[in-house]
Amino acid sequence: MSSSEIAESAEMSWRQNLQLGLRTIIGRAYPRLVMALRNPEWFFYDVALPLLRVVAFALVYQALKAPQQYIGFIILGGAMTAFWLNVLWMMAGQLHWERSTGNLELYLMAPPSMLWILAGMAFGGMISTCVRAFLIVAVGSLLFHVVYQIVSLPLLLLVFLLTLVALYGLGSMLASLYLLYNREVWMLLDVIQEPVSLLTGFYFPVRTLGGLVGGIASLIPLTLGLDAMRQLLFPHGWPSFLPLNIEMVGQAALVILFLVTAAWSFKVIERLAKVEGRLSLKWQ
Repeated sequence: MSSSEIAESAEMSWRQNLQLGLRTIIGRAYPRLVMALRNPEWFFYDVALPLLRVVAFALVYQALKAPQQYIGFIILGGAMTAFWLNVLWMMAGQLHWERSTGNLELYLMAPPSMLWILAGMAFGGMISTCVRAFLIVAVGSLLFHVVYQIVSLPLLLLVFLLTLVALYGLGSMLASLYLLYNREVWMLLDVIQEPVSLLTGFYFPVRTLGGLVGGIASLIPLTLGLDAMRQLLFPHGWPSFLPLNIEMVGQAALVILFLVTAAWSFKVIERLAKVEGRLSLKWQ
């Protein structure tokens, strides 16, 4: 076979893999979108309950006569809470539940990579959660008459996209940990749920935690993402943790870190499943 034929064959294989991956993303995103439409009661849990926390903190700020933009800070934090809960339970725990229902074996035998399957789950969850986050921002802003001053819409969209990709990359990595360590990770995530809400600054500036704690918290994508978006929405009065360009570079680094780590962890899972016939680092 000539070099041109080899190159043409490699290009066709790359196109076929990409086409298969895109079809996998659409196929796995579709059930999540349909579930959100057929089960509207989820909107109560994902919109009304987080909104109650936002209203509670907003009333506290009003009682303390804090600047009006601080209410906008917590509204944005409450909206991003929906993404964190979606990643923590609907993304990270998805493969564990799929194993319980008997679908995980089908995923491992399917032609596409597990990362394509996780990407479809993330895409579907991302779209449905965006709707819920938008409702939280819209209702909270109307209730408390919050005004936003967008510095740069393209930068805001870029920061938001980087935050989501890094966040769902973290969810993909946690999904593999669910399978490798089983119940130990379940207990760990139960423990860290509220501390993460504190460290990422959902309802207050991360800068108040200090440089050391804030730097450690920056390993969670929501920390830098929230701070950067607040800088772009409230240019006056927001005590930022780091300059905007540094936070964007940090988010891009987290995207690479979590996606590479997730790819490596799923290679370990596929080797354990196909070679050793198990899905954990130790026999259960």
